[in-house]
Amino acid sequence: MKQFMCDERTTVKTKAGLVKGYFFDGYYVFKGVHYAEADRYELPKDVEPWEGVKDATSFGFVCPLMGKETPSGELLVPHAYWPQDEHCQNLNVWSTDLCPEAKKPVMVWLHGGGYSAGSSIEQVCYDGANMARCGDVVVVTINHRLNILGYLDLSEFGEEYANTGNLGHADMVAALKWVHENIAAFGGDPENVTIFGQSGGGMKVTDLMNIPAADEYFQKGICISGAIEPGIMPAGEGSGRPLVEAMLKYLGLTVDQVGELKTLPYTKLVEAYQAVVPEIQKQGLYTGQRPFVNDWFLGRLEETGLSEHAKKVPLMIGTVFGEFAFAPQTYDKYALSEEEVKKMTADKYGDHAERMSELFAEAYPEKLPVDVLTVDGLFRRPTKAVIQAKAACDESPTYAYLFGFEFPVEGGKLAWHCSDLPFFFHNIDLVPSANVPGVSDKLQEQLFTAVMNFAKTGDPNHAEIPFWPASKPGDEATMIFDRTCVVRHNHDDELLKEQKAAAVKFVFGNIQH
Repeated sequence: MKQFMCDERTTVKTKAGLVKGYFFDGYYVFKGVHYAEADRYELPKDVEPWEGVKDATSFGFVCPLMGKETPSGELLVPHAYWPQDEHCQNLNVWSTDLCPEAKKPVMVWLHGGGYSAGSSIEQVCYDGANMARCGDVVVVTINHRLNILGYLDLSEFGEEYANTGNLGHADMVAALKWVHENIAAFGGDPENVTIFGQSGGGMKVTDLMNIPAADEYFQKGICISGAIEPGIMPAGEGSGRPLVEAMLKYLGLTVDQVGELKTLPYTKLVEAYQAVVPEIQKQGLYTGQRPFVNDWFLGRLEETGLSEHAKKVPLMIGTVFGEFAFAPQTYDKYALSEEEVKKMTADKYGDHAERMSELFAEAYPEKLPVDVLTVDGLFRRPTKAVIQAKAACDESPTYAYLFGFEFPVEGGKLAWHCSDLPFFFHNIDLVPSANVPGVSDKLQEQLFTAVMNFAKTGDPNHAEIPFWPASKPGDEATMIFDRTCVVRHNHDDELLKEQKAAAVKFVFGNIQH
């Protein structure tokens, strides 16, 4: 039988007061712990101290979304759904030891969903128990403000609205500050913190590397499918004034009534934003929904370059083979004739088809020729650019990877966006489609051990994978995590150039690029 406890032995003293979680099956977990407080369009502030013991056995609210959640694609990416509320500054902690002297490495998870959706528990595999238990680390997952609650610039309407275009990121910095001040009580080392995230969470990792206010709160970063080309998520030019004035007009309010935005029902705000933003976007003006570049946030790493601090942060960064190749695979890839593959390749790549096939065979000799149809460029190209920019910095290492596993779905579907996350969290047992006995369990150990070693020492190498060197200028050393793990150097440079020349369209959310 598994042991359970929920009493004074599972109670921890934080800076603000006592919290009680529970112990189960070898780990302690604390859920819904508030790291900050903030009303709408206000900067986060420390929580007020309390008397007594606060319950920390239930997950906290997640940030409200701008659209209705519709379950779909659960076989590929199993999700969890949770109540929403604007007061969502809470986090969850998993640890195997509550001794302040344990000083375990700390892993802080930043969830995906761009800057407008998602939560700390959105995906089933975000559960931190196995990572804490198998990796001997402390795991923290955080919720923060999103969309027009977290990223709407009101700064020109008064000093009280300073940095409102970055409230979601300010929440993250507040969470990291909480970790710095409190994680020792949960067995963690505040001087060995790794931030890691996927998709929008990966963007947040590199964003935080360019926020000076966060510099002292983390030491390493892991960016998982989180680099995108400039222009994919445009925020437009200028300040938020035109957008906000248009919203006020739609709502029947004057500029002098901008304070009403703090108290209107959230659904009314969403309605106003969605009604006016298409015209604002046509004019190339600021549309929000992403962090606002100013003296506090120095800009997305892909767009404005690395800050001096970013150059010093050891980075592990990579993508998956197929990324947004979510469309159902309607063919039996193992039964296709050579002529059928040639036709399908020509239909997608046109005059570039033959050269694409040649370069693909060189880059991925273990894959079938038809797999060239799903190879990603949307994330891979900007990721390679970040790798080269970061590798040029002697101050810290940069480790590049690509997750190329083929799953037993639709007759053999290559890794899609999010499919690698169960392996990162050591949670393939929670995701049925990630299980190939004797294969995916081995791959999980190879990838997970590399991630844990990186978190502990800044070097992912271990005995069960080939030697993985840090990338250097002009030499991208990519660890390909697959049935057989291999390191290849600049292996897909020419392939991606040819793919870009073929002008292949990728679909990113509702944006075709």
